Amino acid sequence: MASFESNIAWRYLFSKKGHNAINIVSGISSAAVAVVTAAMICVLSVMNGFGELVERMFSEFDPELMVVPAEGQTLRTDTLPVISLYAREDVEAVSMQLEQTALVRYKDHQMPARVMGVDSLFTRTAHIDSIITDGFYSVWDGAFDRAVLGRGLAAQLGTNAHFTGALHLYAPKRTGRINLLRPDQSLLHEHAFIAGTFAVNQIEYDDQLMLVSLPLAQRLFEYDEHTATALRIQLKEGKPIANSQKLIAKTLGPGYKVLNRYEQQADFFRILRIEKLLTVVLLVFILLIASFNIIGSLSMLIIDKTEDIRILSHMGADEPMIRRIFLLEGWLISMLGTVTGLVIGVLLCLGQQHYGWLRLGSGMQYIISAYPVQVQTGDVVMVALIVLALGFVAAWYPARKMKV
Repeated sequence: MASFESNIAWRYLFSKKGHNAINIVSGISSAAVAVVTAAMICVLSVMNGFGELVERMFSEFDPELMVVPAEGQTLRTDTLPVISLYAREDVEAVSMQLEQTALVRYKDHQMPARVMGVDSLFTRTAHIDSIITDGFYSVWDGAFDRAVLGRGLAAQLGTNAHFTGALHLYAPKRTGRINLLRPDQSLLHEHAFIAGTFAVNQIEYDDQLMLVSLPLAQRLFEYDEHTATALRIQLKEGKPIANSQKLIAKTLGPGYKVLNRYEQQADFFRILRIEKLLTVVLLVFILLIASFNIIGSLSMLIIDKTEDIRILSHMGADEPMIRRIFLLEGWLISMLGTVTGLVIGVLLCLGQQHYGWLRLGSGMQYIISAYPVQVQTGDVVMVALIVLALGFVAAWYPARKMKV
């Protein structure tokens, strides 16, 4: 019976109707579904592309795994669980970092900044050389402390890698009493000479962060050599990050949190997911409006095929069977638009990915020249299911209301 109903539905889909307007409305219905489907694929793929682009920029600086204390701001690196990290087979390098806020002054310019002290293994956990925009990377040259600043921070301080003046860093003492008569004596002071600037193209890095040597940061913030705010972990090539993250977390215990790159930037990726969800909701609403065309098209077809319905009824077709014929007819209109839209959307995205048809513009204000695109199978499947589900509902209503 299913084959008979499908054959009738397919015949109604492509056969000439009694009124040419029905063919036109059916074509418009299918085209509307195709356009919205293609738009959903393109928009989601562009959002994926921008997400992947930002993730790649973060990965130039963020380590594969980062260990932070579950409570408080600092951790000890001389405890047995932490020491065990250095002997793990899946760990390539472990780097210490100590990060807190300090006041940075250069001549007449001053502003608060995030000062991150790093050790000699930092370059093995971050691709810092690939994001240097001026000068070079160095936090200690054997004689003087050096600093590498975010490009935006350097601009706000009015300096760059070619200036020879010293940067002055100030931080309040963590211990001792404050002298109200001499508040300047309540500050610790260090200085460093700028070696270079870097750009991650993210405000929280470029406009706020500066890298100094770990010993300088420990002196500035009054911590000993075994104190850090985080440990940066680089895994050996080919080691699965998720598995290593789970095993390291188990080894360290509940006093520590082991974060992957997504968790290190949890707020950013959470916002990205919310934006993607809202985009899907908006496009589904547009698709819902487009689906009303299917209701109108199927209603007109039912009226046009009144004589056929009577003939089928006399031949023994019962009411549910006839309704299924028109339900399939409406769903086929939606399915035709869905398949067409998916093909068009994927082809447009692949074309943009390979040829960069849509350009962002020219000049240094853009870090890429064309809109980034990344087609994900999950998005294609999700869009197909949503469109087909709404198409089924749109076809079900007029088929359910028809009189046999």
